[in-house]
Amino acid sequence: MTEIRGWASRGAKQKLEPFTYNAGPLGPEEVEIAVQYCGLCHSDLSILNNEWGLSQYPVILGHEAVGRIVAVGNYVKGLRVGQKVGLGWTAGSCMHCRECMTGNNNLCAEAVPTIVGHQGGFADRVRAHWAWAIPLPEALDISSAGPLLCGGVTVFSPLLTFGVKPADRVGIVGIGGLGHMGLKFAKAWGCEVTAFTSNPSKADEARGFGADHVVSSHDGAAMQQIANSLDILIVTVNRPLDWAAMLKTLKPNGRLHVVGAVLEPMQISVFDLMFGQKSVSASPTGSPSAIATMLEFAARHHIAPQVEHFPMSKVNDALEHLAAGKARYRIVLDTDFV
Repeated sequence: MTEIRGWASRGAKQKLEPFTYNAGPLGPEEVEIAVQYCGLCHSDLSILNNEWGLSQYPVILGHEAVGRIVAVGNYVKGLRVGQKVGLGWTAGSCMHCRECMTGNNNLCAEAVPTIVGHQGGFADRVRAHWAWAIPLPEALDISSAGPLLCGGVTVFSPLLTFGVKPADRVGIVGIGGLGHMGLKFAKAWGCEVTAFTSNPSKADEARGFGADHVVSSHDGAAMQQIANSLDILIVTVNRPLDWAAMLKTLKPNGRLHVVGAVLEPMQISVFDLMFGQKSVSASPTGSPSAIATMLEFAARHHIAPQVEHFPMSKVNDALEHLAAGKARYRIVLDTDFV
């Protein structure tokens, strides 16, 4: 049995405090990871505040954990003690349903979120099913790799899923924790990339991340100028937008794809879709295969999120920094248990 130390919240909107729990015997298909770094994602804040109505307390947050395997169950496949791995939003899936058997494990009805009914990575150790502990390429900097495990694959998956081509024109809405990685991936994919932001001060940074063009999402004339130009528009923000204006930026057969957790219903006219044969879709994170592919692509193209580091003992300060919108652009907690 393992006693795991972490930082947990005991209720909605309550500060995290030291917390120790007995993890019990290691499952036959589980691995135990000694956490070295763990990204802080906006989804951690949403679970902390129970914004989605899913939260279970006490909860150790953190679902972008990287570290080394320290123990493996008897039936673990392809992993070994000492190996560097990463764990993202999902810690397990059934491994026998149609979705799991066809490589869409992240859509499994029995998938176990790393921080819902499971203790996460703001801890000295974290456990997961072996299929969800993804080996890290040697070329990746482990200290900044954590945000790739959730935010990175979230913006990378649409490029894979919808067969985006290097000749395509891609729009990324929102230059934040997700969007800045979306710009980097789309540019490295070979696409012409347009960044949409409501903050003009981010224009130069957006170009530095890979944007060929930067458009103010609040400028109606600028939005009109790029009408019928994009093949896919990836929305990374979590707030309502002028969906009609966004749809007008798409070519016929274009796709508006949402990866930000927008809580309000989307007001969209069927006619805005019908006459251009356009589509609206959304997706959560990605499968183990997609995560592994994304990590290999990131290593090959030297893609890393822009991160700020906090010691894990300052996790409450880091959460406040994120909630205030000050993160540029992802936060990573460095494990400092003694």
